[in-house]
Order: sequence, then C-alpha cells, then structure tokens
Amino acid sequence: GAISSLQRQMEIQESELRRIRSEKEILQKQLREREVQLQAVSDKFCSMTEEQRQEEIVVMMEEENRNLHQVVTEQESQLAEQGKLINELQGIINQLRAEVVNTRLHLLEQKQAQKEIQSQADALQHKALQTRVALEQITCKFERYRNKIIQATFSVEGSQDPVGELSDNEVLEAMQKIINERAEFQHILKSKGSK
Repeated sequence: GAISSLQRQMEIQESELRRIRSEKEILQKQLREREVQLQAVSDKFCSMTEEQRQEEIVVMMEEENRNLHQVVTEQESQLAEQGKLINELQGIINQLRAEVVNTRLHLLEQKQAQKEIQSQADALQHKALQTRVALEQITCKFERYRNKIIQATFSVEGSQDPVGELSDNEVLEAMQKIINERAEFQHILKSKGSK
C-alpha cells in the first residue's frame, strides 16, 4: 500500500514536471520571439537618422497627448455627470429634510391636539362623575319624597294599604284622589259657612 501510494505520488510529480517543462518551453519560445521583435525595433531605431528619431519622438508624444486629451475629456465628462448626480442628490436631500421638518411639525400638532382632547376627556369624565353624584343625590331625595308621599297618602283614615310595590302613576292617582276629596270637603264646609 505504501509503495502504491509512493508510485501514485511519483506519477503525479512526473506529470507536474512534464507540465512545467512544457510551460518552460512555451515561455522560452515567447521570449525568443520577443527578443527578435526587440532586436528588430532596436535595429530600426539605430538605422534612423537623428531627424527621423526626433520625428518618431514627436509622433509618439502627439499620440501620448491624444491619449491624455481623451482621458481628460472622459474625466471631465464623468465629473460633469457626477456633478449632475450630486445636484440631484442634494435636491433629494433638501426635499427629505423639508419632509422631516413637516413631519415633526405635524407630530407636534398631533401631540398638542391629543393633549387638548385628553384635557377635554378628563373634564368630561369629571363632569360625568359630578353628574352621577348629583343624580344619586336627587334619586335619594326623590325616593325619600316618594316614600313620604306614599306614607301620607295611605295613612289617611279610610284608605287601604297598598298591595305590593306601587308605580309612580298609582302614587300620583292616590294623591290626586286625596287632594280632590279634601278640596270637595273644603268646598262643602265653605258652602255651609264653616271656617
């Protein structure tokens, strides 16, 4: 097993070595081609006269200037686009700030309105409590007054005690009957000349 493992590793290493040798050959070939190209340029440059060399330099400088000019133009165009984008973003930021201010004002107004509503609700609750207390007092007084009326009405001589609980109408009818009887009795007495 160890030998098989070593053989596999050796095969892998040999394969890697072949790949590296192949790459080395390709690189050496490319290097020879570059050397040939460089030598050709060097020979051409050496064979030029001083005037040709200057012309070549001028051409190269003009080409470089054109490239630089193109780069500058592109940069200016990008700068203009960025400036436009910055202006748009600044406008959006200003709009958002205005919306934030309006929202804060709206929230303050809502808080103020909520405080006023709460104050009104507290006042109404207090008034409802006072009304409930007053109603309880009036109900209590009314019950006492009603009991007194019932007691006075049915304590008259000849009247019968009520059966069960009386309604307000029944109390009023009994009271009205007594008032009518007394008025009639008083009328009879006056007609007879009695005080």
